[in-house]
Amino acid sequence: MLPEFELLMPRTLPEALEMLAGRAPDGMPIAGGTNVIPDLRGGRYRPACLVNVAGLPELSGIRQEDGMLVIGGGVTVAEVLEDPLVARYAPVLREAARSLASPLVRNRATVAGNLANASPAADMAPPLLVLDAEVELASREGTRRVPLKDFFLGVRRTVRQPHELITAIRVPLPPATARARFFKVALRKADAIAVVNGAVRVDLGDSGFCQTARIALGAVAPTPIRAYEAERALEGHPLTPETIAQAARLAAEATRTIDDIRGSAAYRRHVTEVLVRRALEGLWSRE
Repeated sequence: MLPEFELLMPRTLPEALEMLAGRAPDGMPIAGGTNVIPDLRGGRYRPACLVNVAGLPELSGIRQEDGMLVIGGGVTVAEVLEDPLVARYAPVLREAARSLASPLVRNRATVAGNLANASPAADMAPPLLVLDAEVELASREGTRRVPLKDFFLGVRRTVRQPHELITAIRVPLPPATARARFFKVALRKADAIAVVNGAVRVDLGDSGFCQTARIALGAVAPTPIRAYEAERALEGHPLTPETIAQAARLAAEATRTIDDIRGSAAYRRHVTEVLVRRALEGLWSRE
């Protein structure tokens, strides 16, 4: 059963920010509600009020702006799957969106909400991490931007303050030489929380050497993480079987896994190494 709460229905973004400021820290924004409503039923949160930001025009749409792909804070996962700009500049995000839950959930869940929920297994986090995304947070006082790698603080904890709202996710347009891939292992093929998920990205120069590497992992630590040592093992080197194997091994070492109902810590470390290696080999084979 849902706890009692007041539901506020702003018509504009400034009105929503005013409501959040006036009710902080006891107010909570809600858009798709695919995480918030189950958490309310389960007693995880008991906010005095919910501020419904679904449908606010300022949070809608995906656009290209000043060398960035800008995804509005109200954009759903289903919209990501259909958007031509995402298909062109961030196909790895489409891969992840395709694996998130079910079509019914994707039609409601927002990309911003998936990040704000701060689950260690959030499917949208790894591809956005390898794309060097930043989160735009707005409040009554103004707007700030936070690199996604600095956004997560712990399980279900982020730097977002109670009076702030994610208004956009901003992704730098990748160079033409960039290649990326998403991976996920779960207990079912669909509508399942990841046992391990992640994404890899490499930017290859004309010489075939890796100029920039990004490896992001989910469900293997209290937050989605970057495997920095593994990235450094690739940068400045060609994608050979040896460098790929070393990077995959270092990625597994970066994990801080636990045993839970979906898998053991040892299994997660092993799967991480295997999936990172396979993903990098897949990018290498496309040279």
